Amino acid sequence: MEFTSILIFIGGLGGTEVILILAVILLLFGAKRIPELAKGLGRGIREFKDATNEIKSDIEGSKRDDAKKTASDVKPETATI
Repeated sequence: MEFTSILIFIGGLGGTEVILILAVILLLFGAKRIPELAKGLGRGIREFKDATNEIKSDIEGSKRDDAKKTASDVKPETATI
């Protein structure tokens, strides 16, 4: 899903624009620094994904706990004659 959104963004750029952007990045940062930047960006993205997954699991866990709590709080009705 994320990959397709990236492709959609890149799809609007022509070949000349992509080459120009890459040339500017190469001039600004140099050939030695680009792999370091990419590695740092990858680590940042991975940490962000881990944090979002942890939050999702916490939310799902609290939903399960609430469901168990409400199920145990419900008392069976006793028949009165």
